[in-house]
Amino acid sequence: MSAPEPGAWLFDRPAGGIRWGLERTEAMLAGAGNPHRRFRAVHVAGTNGKGSVSALCESALRAADPARRTGLYTSPHLVSFAERIRIAGRSVDRDLLLACEARLRPAIEGSGATFFEATTAIAFLCFAEAGVDLAVVEVGLGGRLDSTNVILPLVSAVTNVARDHVEYLGDSLASIAREKAGILKPGVPAITGERGPEALAVLGSVAAGVGAPLAELDRICRISDVSVALEGTRFRLDSERWGTQEVAIPLIGRHQARNAALAAEVLGALPDTDRPTWDAVDAGFRSVRWPGRLQVEVRRGQTWIFDVAHNPAGVAALAETLDALNLPRPVVLLVAILADKVWSEMLPSLVERVDAAVLTVAPTAPPERRWDPEAAAHGLAFRPGFTLHVIPDFDAALARVETLAPYGTVLVTGSVHTVGDAMSALGFATG
Repeated sequence: MSAPEPGAWLFDRPAGGIRWGLERTEAMLAGAGNPHRRFRAVHVAGTNGKGSVSALCESALRAADPARRTGLYTSPHLVSFAERIRIAGRSVDRDLLLACEARLRPAIEGSGATFFEATTAIAFLCFAEAGVDLAVVEVGLGGRLDSTNVILPLVSAVTNVARDHVEYLGDSLASIAREKAGILKPGVPAITGERGPEALAVLGSVAAGVGAPLAELDRICRISDVSVALEGTRFRLDSERWGTQEVAIPLIGRHQARNAALAAEVLGALPDTDRPTWDAVDAGFRSVRWPGRLQVEVRRGQTWIFDVAHNPAGVAALAETLDALNLPRPVVLLVAILADKVWSEMLPSLVERVDAAVLTVAPTAPPERRWDPEAAAHGLAFRPGFTLHVIPDFDAALARVETLAPYGTVLVTGSVHTVGDAMSALGFATG
């Protein structure tokens, strides 16, 4: 009999969806000895970019002191459940993950915890049992009532505020900002990369109300001379904390320059005993890996780009980056978007930048969230030389894009499911 696959039973449980409140998470952790109090943390919220900021921060902290054990908790995963929980830069050890799952399983099932609540409790127990000293924790959804909000961090960050998950967070920027500001804690320094006056007003008001010193990124640093290439992104950072620095990261896109600047300022806001030197920040930034985020792979003369853009803001950042890159042509789009996303706003800006598009369905997408690619194709405008294909079968769609761009570029995007399924089928590593 084969050993159980980590996390498999969590996907099979009837408990799911989103139920606000921290009570179940707190109860599970209390029963396990409050593991979330056995490590220190950085807490990162935001609509887009929070995963990149988290990965950059963890990579720099690891570079600063190889003897210190770092943790990184992100979601969702691309291929393997263990990707969500990283210790010292690697996916959590299988045996440790299974042991922590087994220990928490009675409490998870007894409380009716949601998938994300259960995963968060397991991650925090893994960190504590592995001796993690400092973890970077990405918020799952919102912030105020997200299960990660049981931690008391050293620094908090809100990357930005855009309309996404409006069914849970509200349909106004103010309501979404209020939920994300819920991670701000009394006396805990916070930094935001948000620029919009409406969202900034809410973030500032909440910060003042709880007594959290909040800094706006654009007031404490300046980003200039941004250059974007397939090898990564370079820019100049003029910072009150770090002075003038030339920054290079393997992450691609102007938006990643802003994410890196925010990560640098978050690291600079850490207490003196935890704050890395700039040399460590630079080393960590240069070596960061964040799979599926404008990730470039070349195979048999064909360029593959994987990006998990799954909302209009994410697609806008992807489109801007595509315009800055000199990609081998033809460029072929392989796309599957979840049905509850505003794909009618996302597709046009992608289609107008490619020579051909294949609309498909990601096999790991939940059945109730799978879009209708035929319906999506009806509203698209055609131009001379552009071809559109609707191939719901994912494997057949993958085979088709390979033949459409033998020495060109294939862009895979639309959702985490789409990217993860493609990377798994093609054998690209994510862990």
